[in-house]
Amino acid sequence: MTEQMTGAQALVRALEHVGVDTVFGIPGGAILPAYDPLYDSAKVRHVLVRHEQGAGHAAQGYAQATGRVGVCMATSGPGATNLVTPIADAYMDSVPIVAITGQVASAAIGTDAFQEADISGITMPITKHNFLVINPDDIPRTIAEAFHIAATGRPGPVLVDIAKDALQAMTTFQWPPVMQLPGYRPVTRPHSKQIREAAKLIADAKRPVLYVGGGVHKARAAAELLEFAELTGIPVVTTLMARGTFPDSHRQHLGMPGMHGSVPAVGALQRSDLIIGLGVRFDDRVTGQLSTFAPHAKIVHADIDPAEISKNRHADVPIVGDCKEVISDLIAAVRNEDRKGDYSEWWTQLDAYRATYPRGYDEFEDGSLAPQYVMERLSALVGPDAIYTAGVGQHQMWAAQFIGYENPGTFINSGGAGTMGFALPAAMGAKMGSPDTTVWAIDGDGCFQMTNQELATCTIEGVPIKVAIINNGNLGMVRQWQTLFYNQRYSNTDLQTVRRIPDFVKLAEAYGCVGLRCERPEDVDATIKKAMEINDVPVVVDFVVHQDAMVWPMVAAGTSNDEIKFARDMAPVWDSED
Repeated sequence: MTEQMTGAQALVRALEHVGVDTVFGIPGGAILPAYDPLYDSAKVRHVLVRHEQGAGHAAQGYAQATGRVGVCMATSGPGATNLVTPIADAYMDSVPIVAITGQVASAAIGTDAFQEADISGITMPITKHNFLVINPDDIPRTIAEAFHIAATGRPGPVLVDIAKDALQAMTTFQWPPVMQLPGYRPVTRPHSKQIREAAKLIADAKRPVLYVGGGVHKARAAAELLEFAELTGIPVVTTLMARGTFPDSHRQHLGMPGMHGSVPAVGALQRSDLIIGLGVRFDDRVTGQLSTFAPHAKIVHADIDPAEISKNRHADVPIVGDCKEVISDLIAAVRNEDRKGDYSEWWTQLDAYRATYPRGYDEFEDGSLAPQYVMERLSALVGPDAIYTAGVGQHQMWAAQFIGYENPGTFINSGGAGTMGFALPAAMGAKMGSPDTTVWAIDGDGCFQMTNQELATCTIEGVPIKVAIINNGNLGMVRQWQTLFYNQRYSNTDLQTVRRIPDFVKLAEAYGCVGLRCERPEDVDATIKKAMEINDVPVVVDFVVHQDAMVWPMVAAGTSNDEIKFARDMAPVWDSED
């Protein structure tokens, strides 16, 4: 099909053809030509956010909740640079989004024109790929390529920067375009020899662990993972980005590894003789001091991105491929092995860890609210079918530890970048992508103040998310480090929210939301139930918690996982034979 139209019309038409139904953005001068035909589109809903960072995180939340590519749009210069943080966040966490930005007219590029910024250059290190389009004829093909790149292989963000004159000029629209992607050939099928080698190591191992990362969820391989784990009987740990990919309630699940992981999960990795890493990065928050990580373990490392294999820890058996196909092939290979691994002694050891070092937390003698208790009650009353989002910090870790995740993709958070302000707009995007699902944003009082203006967007657009502010009056995780490592010198971490500046209930009401406050443990259930009964407007709950609550267990940065503390100055006593 061919048709004469402007570049802006071609952009909107191409978005319709690739299946876009929602775009989060803010108009401005350079992108304004695109907003005119967008006004007429019956297929694409534009959501007018209050800040471009909100648009980017909303696109991430939409993508994570739906498995489709999220889309955000901004104008040139400051509009585009405000997207840098969510683009970087999406890059770290392998989230498929396409960011479309307007650029000054092609003749003005490089002249320091009004609202000009080299957004292609700025984002080059934090995008999977990016495009600068100055010819209107290239717009349909570029959009098709951008969505293909974002969604295939290891997912990630793609930037499409379009000059204003390219949007205004006439072009001949053709669909489908012929994509030109020489050299882009993601490997999805694993090599059979490597699969057989992995199966042999599994049969030989005495203390194996399945180390499961976000790549398993991205590959939609939760069912295959469950089958593989039950077939082999190997214990499972799930990273922050994989929470829910394997059910928390499953007998073989040991919890989350890493800096704030469970003692059984951390201990299992440290004492393992074989780690099967699936869709993981062996990042510093999991490994601790890398030279001391799992010193006796051989490594099977499977990832769709060959650049991740052996990047941090040498892989004895490297497997490049899509985790769904890798796990399916491993299942077949393990079944073909004559021998089956005997892990009975290993499970005896791990069960002892579970019995000795269960999850727990301190309660406060003055009757103050413990944030972990809020999470436990949210988990019990809201349940595992909801989607929970979180930003970064103590609230994120408590949400990871004390909410039970049974379903893949139900915990959406900022893992690699650790972005304050992520939770609320991500919840908005997730709710728009999954309107029939209950969505709770778990936020800190610091994070919430970064992007709370998107409550206005939620109210106006009819997006009834629920927000739980874990309000300890401080930048909590930074304060925890000041407590532990800086002699309790609390430099610039007191947010003064105990003085109710701002008053989060009044702020919620000013944005057209329902505002609730809870300060006592005995009121938590009633408050959560009241929030759950309101489904026509957003609800914000100010949970006022004790400022001294800390996240435990903890491995101090740069130290060995063997030095994990399950409470202050309290470390596990590992087995003497180790």
